[in-house]
Amino acid sequence: MSTVWRMGGAFALVAASLTVGAQSAGEGVLSGQVTDLGSAAIVGAQIEAHAVHGGAVLHSVSDQQGRFSFSGVAAGAYHLRAAHDGFQEKQQEIDVIAGQGAVVKLALPVSTLTQNVTVEAQPALMTETPASQTQAQVSREDFKNSPATTIADVLSLVPGVTFVQGNGPRDVAVSVRGASNRQIYGVRNVQLFEDGFPVTQPDGLGRTDLTDPHAYSSIDVVEGPSSALYGNYATGGAINFHTRSGSEIQGLEVGADFGSFGYYNDYATYGAGNDRYQFSGFVSNVRADQATVNNQYNTVTVNLLATFAATPRDRMTFKFINNDLDTNLSIRLSRNQYQLNPYQQGCQVYNAGFASNGCSSISVYANGFNGTTQSLGAAQAGLNRHDRRTIVGARYEHDLTHNTTWQTQFVWDNRDANQPTSASAYRGTLPSFNVVSNLLRRGLFAGKQSTTYVAGSFNYENINSQSANLMPGGKAALGGTTQIVVGTHSNSGFRVREELALAERWVLVAGLGGEYTALNALAQNYTYPVGGTPAISPVNADRTFFNLAPEVGVQFHPDRALRLHARLGTGYGTPQATQLFTNAQGQFGNNITLKTQRNIGVDGGADWMFGSSLQLSAAVFYEWFHNEQVTQSPGVNLQSYTFNAPASAHRGVQASVDWHPLPQTFSGLRLRASYLYDNQIYTDYTEQLTTGSATNSFSRSGNRIPGVQPHYLNARVVYDQPSGLMRGFGAYVETNWRANYVLDNANLLSAPGYTLWNLSTHYDPPAGHGALSRLRFFFDLQNLTNKTYIASAGNLTNSLNAQGQQNGAAVLMNASGSIYAGTPRASYGGVRVRF
Repeated sequence: MSTVWRMGGAFALVAASLTVGAQSAGEGVLSGQVTDLGSAAIVGAQIEAHAVHGGAVLHSVSDQQGRFSFSGVAAGAYHLRAAHDGFQEKQQEIDVIAGQGAVVKLALPVSTLTQNVTVEAQPALMTETPASQTQAQVSREDFKNSPATTIADVLSLVPGVTFVQGNGPRDVAVSVRGASNRQIYGVRNVQLFEDGFPVTQPDGLGRTDLTDPHAYSSIDVVEGPSSALYGNYATGGAINFHTRSGSEIQGLEVGADFGSFGYYNDYATYGAGNDRYQFSGFVSNVRADQATVNNQYNTVTVNLLATFAATPRDRMTFKFINNDLDTNLSIRLSRNQYQLNPYQQGCQVYNAGFASNGCSSISVYANGFNGTTQSLGAAQAGLNRHDRRTIVGARYEHDLTHNTTWQTQFVWDNRDANQPTSASAYRGTLPSFNVVSNLLRRGLFAGKQSTTYVAGSFNYENINSQSANLMPGGKAALGGTTQIVVGTHSNSGFRVREELALAERWVLVAGLGGEYTALNALAQNYTYPVGGTPAISPVNADRTFFNLAPEVGVQFHPDRALRLHARLGTGYGTPQATQLFTNAQGQFGNNITLKTQRNIGVDGGADWMFGSSLQLSAAVFYEWFHNEQVTQSPGVNLQSYTFNAPASAHRGVQASVDWHPLPQTFSGLRLRASYLYDNQIYTDYTEQLTTGSATNSFSRSGNRIPGVQPHYLNARVVYDQPSGLMRGFGAYVETNWRANYVLDNANLLSAPGYTLWNLSTHYDPPAGHGALSRLRFFFDLQNLTNKTYIASAGNLTNSLNAQGQQNGAAVLMNASGSIYAGTPRASYGGVRVRF
């Protein structure tokens, strides 16, 4: 949102956040954002930086988001100057250390003369960095010299974020504090945004197939129950992706990455902009064969962002994303199959040796309807996904007064899915739209500086899907229809939030969100008795829900180097249509009594900056869940089933460190690490199991919730050469450690933990090398020790024996439909050219 401030004798403080990140060994990128204390961005601020000991003066102009960037900056002391009509000039010195990131705050008092000052009060800034909440950010400087084959490569740097491979090699199931660990495709319970536009559909499903990390400048993660600000399906928080602005790119960049198992990524980025407009466009084509049989993929992504200031009081922003994904799919394995044949070698076509070779198969009706069944391998059946996602968004911003801005945005989001992924094929078209209108006011309230946010929202999704049996014949040949679902899903809500500066260093936060959800869907379930008449069984789900989500928090800055925060937040997530029509046996049926899950969470934390060489962050959290939704698999030929656990608890600790241990004598050395301890247990849940005529109940209270990784650690030792003949060279060694985690409610079977080691090198030629300075090279070795590990494991359903007793781990070891193996040792390289 933009605001034109007309001030006579007024005084304001404007904070300019300046981030210093390494561009190459001995060089840096100085980038930041000029904002006021309410996170309103100043457009058109003139920024200058010049070396204290001599050198050219660098110039930049803040863009529509108040952002600016200097590239190719040599290490050393710099003198900064920030100026804009209507503000008093501010000057300050900063030391740029090779390979180091830092943040500088510049306070610009408003001039005593009456001036017109254009401020971009981007509403997304409030939703990206809400006060008092645990937050983390990863910058492009952290991943630009790496292959970044999926978004997991980037988000591994963020404390509190975990991930598993989803439904295919490009799909990553991202989780914040374990919020989505209990499912193995897409992103649930976390709201996703790109440049302030929602990319989670109204039914709560977000997918990472459409995210190519090469397109982004930064990613913000907001952690903890957040439905007061983000609405439905935000029990875990939100992730905000920022594409690169035109001013940051200013020209054309092309790149080509290549690697093991047939990996290629060809991409191009173009950008241009000034203080009136910004435009950036990104396109990529990624394809690979993969180590696992029948896991090849090819995907094309287009991502465009444009902003335009029509007048000093009116601005428009446009967003376009299109992703086409074509991927083959292997079959998820049992633990025994994984141990015998993790990459499914020799499992293309079913034969008599499948079982002894550890191959997984599906069972289909020979005629596509009933009777005799036939076993097929994944490639033989033609298992695959062919999906298209198209998102178009527009945002209009108008300054009503000098400190109040009205913003309205509209997003059209269509998801076409064609997914013969098992013995049943799913096909659907799910168009949706999302409208949000809000007012944002920054000014005095009861004599205190405050930010007030009031919003109304409405989103709507049209559900049209059909499932059918697969049959022999290859290329995912379809047999009889098994289910047709038609319906709608809508959410109508409001949000109110107040951030009040009680004193110079104290901020009090209070918010309330309310939402009415209507889910109306009809499922027609088809059965084909042998020798009988086909039957259609309708199941109607006409459900409405109303949820309220309050939050309160406090933030305290004892000094500029320390931020303390504490918060109580709430979240909720209503059922989705796909969950309501699958029963506990994994068959299409009735599950319409599924309830809304709710959570209340408290957390507290601190962020420290000890000079320019050490940054620490830590937080503790405890969340109480009521009717938590947990999904598990009854087997490879069956559908996943979702149930409510009456009560559960999530508690943990997260921490991160960024340390330059020898800034004077060994300035290119840097240590980074992020850690999460996430302990999730059932506190009240009794599970009833049924096999044939046998039924029995088992208390799961005190058991760990399956699918949740209790310990996660990412650590890097980084070195960038700051000077000399080797200037421009850099490398890091990285380790990823995950502890073992349980796969079933009885906690009888676990997925083993693992430790991976990666090595990354790059060369970013410094200025003065002619055409070579326009190039950047990298080479990576991942999984150095060639560790065989489980990249994804779906939760398994416990079962009974003929005597009604619970089967042990030996039976679960043979339960298929759970495991994907991770990639073995692989190498990646790439070159990028700037024109």
